[in-house]
Amino acid sequence: MSVDDVAVRTVGLGKMYRIGGAVQPHATLRDAIVEAAKKPIMRIRHPGAATSSMETLWALKDVDLEVHRGEVLGIIGRNGAGKSTLLKVLSRITEPTEGYLEVEGRVGSLLEVGTGFHPELTGRENIYLSGAILGMPRTEIDRNFEAIVDFSEIGRFLDTPVKRYSSGMYVRLAFAVAAHLEPEVLVIDEVLSVGDAAFQRKCLGRMGDVAHGGRTVLFVSHVMQAVRTLCDRAVQLDEGRIVNDGPAGKVVEEYLRGHLEAESSVAWPAGEQPGDDDVRLVSMAVLDEHGDPASSFLTSQPLTVRMDVDLRRVHDDLVIGFDLMMNDGTMVVRSYQTDGPREIWPTLREGRNRLECVIPAGLLNDGRYLAMPRISIYKVRWIVQIDTGVAFDTERDTTDGVYGLSPRPGAIAPTFRWVAEPLPARV
Repeated sequence: MSVDDVAVRTVGLGKMYRIGGAVQPHATLRDAIVEAAKKPIMRIRHPGAATSSMETLWALKDVDLEVHRGEVLGIIGRNGAGKSTLLKVLSRITEPTEGYLEVEGRVGSLLEVGTGFHPELTGRENIYLSGAILGMPRTEIDRNFEAIVDFSEIGRFLDTPVKRYSSGMYVRLAFAVAAHLEPEVLVIDEVLSVGDAAFQRKCLGRMGDVAHGGRTVLFVSHVMQAVRTLCDRAVQLDEGRIVNDGPAGKVVEEYLRGHLEAESSVAWPAGEQPGDDDVRLVSMAVLDEHGDPASSFLTSQPLTVRMDVDLRRVHDDLVIGFDLMMNDGTMVVRSYQTDGPREIWPTLREGRNRLECVIPAGLLNDGRYLAMPRISIYKVRWIVQIDTGVAFDTERDTTDGVYGLSPRPGAIAPTFRWVAEPLPARV
C-alpha cells in the first residue's frame, strides 16, 4: 500500500502520568503561602524529599504504528498494557507526552458506555449532538437517523433523557451513533460486553460492514475469538510498548501461548487481587477428580475449575465464571455460576466463597486449554476480565475407541451415541 493509504500514523508516541504525591488542599491563602515558603527549606534539609512521593508511569512509550485505510486492527494485551490509553490519544481525548500522531479524517470513538452523551438530553438530541461533535452537517445526520434508531432498538425511548437509560440502552445507542455517523476512523474499546449476545453479534457484523466500506477500525478486546474473526491484523502491547505486530491469528496465538505457560493454580497476594471494593478474586485452580491441582488430564477424566472469591457485598446480578479457550484463541465456552435455572444457582454470602465448576469427562479434545476468570454485574459492567488464569493439557484416552488414535479437529471431541435401523428397500 502507498503512503497515501495510511489512515493512522504514530511516531515515537509516548504518554506519561505522574502518580503518588497526593496534594493536600489548603484551607486559606495564608496556609498556601506558608507551604510555598517551606519548600525551599525542606529541599535543603531533606534533598529529594519534595519529589520522593511523586512517581512517573509511562502508559505508552515509543509507539510506532501505521494503520491503513479499510484495515481492521485488533489491539490486545494484559490489563494496564496501555491499550485504552492508546485509543484515548488517537481520539484526541488526551494529549501525548512525546512523539506525534496523524489521523486522516473524522474519528468516531466508543471508549466507554455513553461517551459524549449529555445525561439531560434525550436520545434524539444526543444523536444530533454526537454528529455535531464529529463535524457533520445536519443533513448528513438526518440521512442516517432512521438507521441509527433501528440499529439501537430504543425507538420507544428516543425522546427520554438518556440519564434514565439502562447501561444496555446506553451502549446500544452509543454504538449505533458511532458506527452510523460515518467517521473515517472508528475506535472501539471493550464495551460491547455490556449488551446481550445477540446485540454483540449485531455490533461485530456492523464493524465488518464499516471496514468493508473502506473505513478504518481500531478494536480493543479481551475476547480473542472476536479479534481473530474480525481483525485482519493485530498488535500486542506490553508495558506501553508494541511487542508484536502481524496477522491477527498469529499474534493472538503467540500471545496466548505465553499465558498457557501458566500454572494449574494461582493465588493473588493481598493488594494485587483482581476486582473492586465489593468483589475480589483470591485464587483459581484446576483440580483432578481427587481434588488435587493438576496440569494434565486424560479426556476420559473429569476436571474441576475452582475459584475463591471474597465478597464484601452480594449483588443480586453478580456473575462469576471463566472463559475456556484453546491456545490458538478459539473460544470453547464461557461458564458462569448463574447458568441454568435460578433454583440450582450456588448461594453466595459475604466473606470468602469457594465456587467449583466440573467439566465432565469425554468432552474436551487433545490440546492446551486456558481458563480466564470473568466476573461482572450482569449486562452492567466488568469487575474482573483479565488474560491471566490457569492452564492445563489434555490427551485423548483411546482405550474405548477403535479409531481413537486418529486426531480429531475441533475444540471439543465428545462421543455421541449413534443408532441405526434398516429401511425397506426401494423398488
